[in-house]
Amino acid sequence: MIAKTQCDVSAGGVIYRTENNEVMVCLIKTPPNGDWQLPKGLVDDNESFEKTALREVKEETGLEGILEDPIDSIDYWFWLQEGERKVRHHKTVYFFLLRYKRGVTEDHDDEVQEAAWMPLTKALDTLSFDAERGILRKAEQMLGARVQPEKTDGGVL
Repeated sequence: MIAKTQCDVSAGGVIYRTENNEVMVCLIKTPPNGDWQLPKGLVDDNESFEKTALREVKEETGLEGILEDPIDSIDYWFWLQEGERKVRHHKTVYFFLLRYKRGVTEDHDDEVQEAAWMPLTKALDTLSFDAERGILRKAEQMLGARVQPEKTDGGVL
């Protein structure tokens, strides 16, 4: 018997800010296995990928962002038990770079166990999935040209 394939489309983002000349990004920890991931979710009917990314980042992290640029997309396959049968899913996720505007991670929704800011280099080590690690590496390259160290007045302390 050939399994039915469900095609899913999601969007999400890498939300960032700078703190003490270091790029910080927010990851989410999800049940049931405690996987660390980038925030993302299914695209609603008649919703753009960009609007989905902004909405999902806000829902899952408690943070509002300003959309800057698309990063890339990933796709993967997985199986889910749906009632009496297993259904094969093919999921495509479009990721965007978002600059932090406002909000606090404690305001995340119940879909996630935790939302946490961390240095980008630590986030690369923390992410549970290689495909998302690749997205974060691309975001790091994009940010390299944008985020400059804070200027000092050149004075001696």
